[in-house]
Amino acid sequence: MIFHDVEQNTEEWEALKLGKASSSNYSKFMAHLGKDFGEPAHRYALQIALERVTGRKAEHSFKNDDMERGHEQEPIARMLYEDLHFVDVKNGGFFDWGDWGDSPDGLVGNDGVVEFKSVIASVHEANIKRGKPDPAYKWQIVGHFDGTGRAWVDFASYCADYPDWNQLVVFRIHRNEVEQELAQLAERRTKFIELVRDKENELQKREAA
Repeated sequence: MIFHDVEQNTEEWEALKLGKASSSNYSKFMAHLGKDFGEPAHRYALQIALERVTGRKAEHSFKNDDMERGHEQEPIARMLYEDLHFVDVKNGGFFDWGDWGDSPDGLVGNDGVVEFKSVIASVHEANIKRGKPDPAYKWQIVGHFDGTGRAWVDFASYCADYPDWNQLVVFRIHRNEVEQELAQLAERRTKFIELVRDKENELQKREAA
């Protein structure tokens, strides 16, 4: 593993991620665990294979409202988190494992990772009432443990529409809570990388034909 201390969403960061499976997308191939890969996994495998063959980012990449809100509001959530926990959040960078990688929002001390999610009010309320992270981000969280090797991950849900005292809600997950999921991820990801290589080989054979 190589750690690159780069800022998210920069050209250098994008170049490091090119052609690699990313923890933010693990849910695409972790779905239907124990069964054949579904269409989202095949589309993602093709995207990675195309990036490897062409050397450029897939054209279908886009920014939606959730992503834009996250980029704009993450600095506020980060500041609130630092004030709440009396810590400094360091740059998450990119943890490069060759065929895959992990890019957490921030690193805390020597043991922690923090993932910020800027969400709409209904999602924030659901997180609060659930008392644990949004299940949609389960495999990204597991991917942070896997990619960084750290002991805990804080999932920080932020909503600017809430009163100051409830804008940021943090749920901490420890490594011993996800040991089974870590094993499942490692096994499933190995098979997914094989799928990527099959699609990459198919593309290269067409060029040679």
